[in-house]
Amino acid sequence: MRLPGRAAVPRLGPPGYNIWMADRPGKLVVISGPSGVGKTTLLRRILAACPDLVPSVSATTRPARAGERDGIDYHFLSSEEFERRRAADEFLETCRVYGRQHWYGTLVAEVAPRLAAGKWVVLEIDVEGTLSILEKYPEAITIFIEPSRPDQLLERLRGRGTESPEAMARRLEVARRELLEANRYRYRVVNEDVDEAVGRVREILATEGFGPASVAAGEPATRSTPTTRRGVNA
Repeated sequence: MRLPGRAAVPRLGPPGYNIWMADRPGKLVVISGPSGVGKTTLLRRILAACPDLVPSVSATTRPARAGERDGIDYHFLSSEEFERRRAADEFLETCRVYGRQHWYGTLVAEVAPRLAAGKWVVLEIDVEGTLSILEKYPEAITIFIEPSRPDQLLERLRGRGTESPEAMARRLEVARRELLEANRYRYRVVNEDVDEAVGRVREILATEGFGPASVAAGEPATRSTPTTRRGVNA
């Protein structure tokens, strides 16, 4: 819906997309954090509280799990289709997770047309994916979710009861490396209490211009010291 008094003009988006360009482009929000920090639960709460935020649906080559819906939970692609789209530059970032053979990625079509239409788009991706995104969208609002104490991740991973000791050790090693990159993010939020963490993220969004999200009470979120960002070939 176009707001009264606000003009929009047709522009050409990514290949195959004819979109409307709002006079005020949207913003890209990237949320990351180590496995077991609770970022998925946190993001679900944020999306429920801020319905104007648009989640980006990732693409993957892994098979759908029970209850997962194509185009809703993921875009499920064959390995051949995923590679074809990579070769055609249809991804903003791609990666293999935890050394497995399945690929994941963020499609340009999930992000660019919505930003051009004035929407706020939110991604939940890993650190390497974030650094790749920043190569293309250096103005992206990056938020790193971190644990309140070192052993919190291990406790949560054990609580899932779905990981072998080897898989858990691999996830914890990746988490250790990701925590070392936290200062590359514009904001850092400690997820000790999910209600407080949701409030901190909503406060960040309001500070960056998102509305009409209400700002929860509490201390301001910690803003990282700006650093030089490096590119990552995912």
